[in-house]
Amino acid sequence: MGEPVDRPALRASALRELLLHPAGPLGRLEVVERAESTNTELAAALTREPDAWRGVGMVVADHQAGGRGRAGRSWQTPPRAALTLSISVWPTAQDQRSIGWLPLLTGLGAVRALRATAGVDAGLKWPNDLLVLGAAATEGDALDGWGTDRKVGGVLSELVPTAAGPAAVLGIGINVSQTADELPVPSATSLALAGAKDLDREVLVVALVTALAELKARWSTAGGDAVASGLADEVQAVCRTLGRRVRVALPGGGELVGTARRLDGAGALVVRDDAGTERTVLAGDVLHVRGAEPVGPGQRP
Repeated sequence: MGEPVDRPALRASALRELLLHPAGPLGRLEVVERAESTNTELAAALTREPDAWRGVGMVVADHQAGGRGRAGRSWQTPPRAALTLSISVWPTAQDQRSIGWLPLLTGLGAVRALRATAGVDAGLKWPNDLLVLGAAATEGDALDGWGTDRKVGGVLSELVPTAAGPAAVLGIGINVSQTADELPVPSATSLALAGAKDLDREVLVVALVTALAELKARWSTAGGDAVASGLADEVQAVCRTLGRRVRVALPGGGELVGTARRLDGAGALVVRDDAGTERTVLAGDVLHVRGAEPVGPGQRP
């Protein structure tokens, strides 16, 4: 057996001091020892007391026992081994016209926080996976659908109807200190396994909230226009899917194989199939086909 992993509890008082108004961007912050799902808990709170959660709010759990991923998948971690949180924002009428960008902007904020605090080469896999790029030791460790990249976290965005209007709940889960035998699938990794320079969850959550607040402000100032604000280009620059040959499992059955070209104005993935036709993918599971590397930032395949 290896040495015990140090997994300290989150300190609610410290996080509130740093993140609540006037020091930080949050209007309300709840730190809980255990939650089945932070998205479910925050959505219920918004529905029950919308006026008490006006502004930007957050629920963060020391242990999420029944987390939810996209398409109804489950996501579980050992106690205190991951950062699991949900943030609520209230999109304006203008923001709601391009609501599809919210999960991508959330992913961009997470990428920036991971790079700044953990020092890992993070990126996005469309539409909602957080990757550590080249996390596998060698090309011989490449996995079909992932190559040498590994999933370190993910984003789950939901729109919640309330008596005060629709609220967006942005759930983020990041594997922090899991050992190899604590991960559920070979495509997963943790910051610890990726060689992160800092595994302090409090440092990461402060960086994450700060990054998201800055991105949300830019998005709203531009009237919810991700293209005009420049945020669309910034998302594309960290999106590892673009420029790759991909295989997309489409909702309801069917498959699309081709090259991921770009994101359209609504954040959907544009794929050129083998017949040369460009098709827009609004939802689906995307696998990165081996043998095709992405283009560099700012380039177009």
